[in-house]
Amino acid sequence: MEQLVEARLDEIRRVMCKADDDPLKIVGVGAGAWGSVFIAMLQENYGTFRDKVSVRIWRRGGRSIDKATAQHLFEVINSREELLRRLIRRCAYLKYVEARLGDRVLYADEILKDGFCLNMIETPLCPLKVVTNLQEAVWDADVVVNGLPSTETFQVFSEISKYWKERVTAPVIISLAKGVEAEFEPRPRIVTPTQMIYRANSSSDFGSVRNVSKLRKYQALKSHSDMISVFSVRVKVGASVWFGVETPRPKSGIPLENILYLGGPNIASEVYNKEYANARICGSEKWRKPLGKFLRQSHFIVWDNSDLVTHEPEKLAGPLLADTYVTLLKGRNAWYGQKLAKGELNLQMGDSIKGKGMIQGVSAVKAFFELLNQSSLSLQHPEEDKPVTPAELCPILKMLYRILITREVSCEAVLEALRDETMNDPRELIEIAHSHLFFQPSLLGQTP
Repeated sequence: MEQLVEARLDEIRRVMCKADDDPLKIVGVGAGAWGSVFIAMLQENYGTFRDKVSVRIWRRGGRSIDKATAQHLFEVINSREELLRRLIRRCAYLKYVEARLGDRVLYADEILKDGFCLNMIETPLCPLKVVTNLQEAVWDADVVVNGLPSTETFQVFSEISKYWKERVTAPVIISLAKGVEAEFEPRPRIVTPTQMIYRANSSSDFGSVRNVSKLRKYQALKSHSDMISVFSVRVKVGASVWFGVETPRPKSGIPLENILYLGGPNIASEVYNKEYANARICGSEKWRKPLGKFLRQSHFIVWDNSDLVTHEPEKLAGPLLADTYVTLLKGRNAWYGQKLAKGELNLQMGDSIKGKGMIQGVSAVKAFFELLNQSSLSLQHPEEDKPVTPAELCPILKMLYRILITREVSCEAVLEALRDETMNDPRELIEIAHSHLFFQPSLLGQTP
């Protein structure tokens, strides 16, 4: 087995033209649950070949951990003998005792070195090499894994581009970000994380990239079922979506063929615990196939997919529903759902709970409603024969906007929208979408 793993490592080194005395440098950017697990799996699988590969992860420094989290972490440590022994061997156990007593403060980057991801305390990972200086982490990286949320991708990669100006060879970037942003100028359109990374690194003057404030988050809203199908792309407000858009190679910067996407309907903790999982890697064949082999493990199947630009709804339906189903059952979204059902969360608490991360959906409602409410996207109402914005055909989305964003009505109003017998049957909208009458190529960055 070890020989097979080493052979895979040698193969990717050959593809990337690495010299014998030059280790392959893999860097994770962002240390959320999935980003940390992904890097930890690479470290566990290839980390013993220290002369051939170096694996490290960047996360911002200075994030302190409250006493309640420190106490819970201490309980997790003491409940697992192998973990307890590992920390004692590394002379790292005492600091967790002191944090439990309130005598010292722990930091997120500090505990990540010992294998604890702040968003996933109950699933300890292997020890990781953690870097808090972004320039130090990425300047000579061969493979960069984007584990940032979509809302931070453009900003961080714009910063990274400054450190890559003098590079002779472009790194390969694997993006794990599932989110999508909405852009309204010069015309309404969807912007994907691959596009954000490409834009941030494609200008000869790296500082002249479009202002990130024009991007609005379109992350998966996991708990509702409006089917946005008026663009011949069935986008479920309840699922993660990936669109990549082919654009010309820049005169300088990172070519789009070096930017790939990897994702699948999996729970990070289960993947790390070696429960069966699968994912797709999407992008150019040059990198997709060798990276697919390199990332594949016995419990983690990586399929390769050449098509980043998807217009056909039937190709999306399965992955969207699978991702929604899985994340509603377990993980952060399930936790939020349980807390909401018990009345333990409310609007005044905001959309980010400490230790759990962003509630997926609040900003999505704002972005997606505002995108679909643009008058330039108006279309003929299927029954009333008058021009309306696409948002008018999505009554549940419209009501959620009024509840969560403008706060005009109470939460019970969404039940009224669900019971409204006069609203359009979603099946009819899907049939209309299949006819391509409402297809808007510009939303995907394509020209008609």
